[in-house]
Amino acid sequence: MKIKYTLLKKDEKTDARRGILHTNHGDFDTPIFMPVGTQATVKTLSPEELKDIGSSVILANTYHLWLRPGELVVSKAGGLHPFMNYDGPILTDSGGFQVFSLAKNKKKDIVEEGVHFKSHLDGKPLLLTPELSIEIQNKLDSDIAMSFDECPPYPVTHEYMEKSVERTLRWAKRGKDVHKNENQSLFGIVQGGEFEDLRKHSAIETVKMNFDGYSIGGTSVGESKETMYKMIDDSVKYLPTDKPRYLMGVGDPIDILEGVQRGIDMFDCVLPTRIARHGNAFTKHGKINIRNEKFKEDFTPLDEACDCYACKHYTKAYIRHLIVCEESFGQRLMSIHNLRFLIKLTEDIRKSIEQDQFLEFKDAFIHNYKK
Repeated sequence: MKIKYTLLKKDEKTDARRGILHTNHGDFDTPIFMPVGTQATVKTLSPEELKDIGSSVILANTYHLWLRPGELVVSKAGGLHPFMNYDGPILTDSGGFQVFSLAKNKKKDIVEEGVHFKSHLDGKPLLLTPELSIEIQNKLDSDIAMSFDECPPYPVTHEYMEKSVERTLRWAKRGKDVHKNENQSLFGIVQGGEFEDLRKHSAIETVKMNFDGYSIGGTSVGESKETMYKMIDDSVKYLPTDKPRYLMGVGDPIDILEGVQRGIDMFDCVLPTRIARHGNAFTKHGKINIRNEKFKEDFTPLDEACDCYACKHYTKAYIRHLIVCEESFGQRLMSIHNLRFLIKLTEDIRKSIEQDQFLEFKDAFIHNYKK
């Protein structure tokens, strides 16, 4: 079946909203943060550990799985769910961002057909088209697939962005025309950079294609926070209220709150696991670097308010020891904590929306976090 969004409650003072998304592999509450499992695994965590931290939806990456092990291998396994032994909802991105960020030497040739570039693994010439991206995702059999789009750098001229938006719209239609997996939903992506008129045009024309959900792309690519929030504002006002809204690549706690306030339902980012592997942890009082000498004899949890496995059983001193010694268990504990922190944040956000207390919750969280 296609996904279905049910709006349960809208905040009285903001555009924040509480809902449920129904999928083939279960329902999940929104707003939600989705861990990223680029290569069909969330780094260092098992599917069981993901469930323990309250994760509902995870992401896998079309580009990486196309290169290794190949979509045909995953298809022969029965799709991503049996391949990675995860029975919850899975979203696959289109591979577009990776093409523009990981291509060998960053050299690429964007043409109407698609993008010519070199593999980041071995330099092999590749061509990824809107049709191929969708065909790969059809074989991966995720619950939600993403349209193939151009992800322009920041900043670019209005002239460049206008051409890019038009190309992305044409690519979206081409991808939608070849989407054949009836059990898989397809999201369109709104682009337009920092330009209000292009965001409006992109959103309106993408909505006309009647996708199952809509994503806001091209944010968190080097722009200021104020510019990013304006990009969201300029896009979301033209999106339908009866379908999910997804802000791609955003995982900073304050950015999640700002996105929710503007009506965003879904977030994802590699940030929590990436910074975890380098010894950084989210806490209610802001980020900390566990390598800091002051934690050497600190026998308290990473965050006393956190209910994750790491905080229940281990201290800063022990986790610091593991990270300093480059033990993988330390990276795992940090990843468990950071993911649980963001998932718990969205759980608390949902409660605040239900009680029409979202702004009060947001202000209190930011006040503590910036200490």
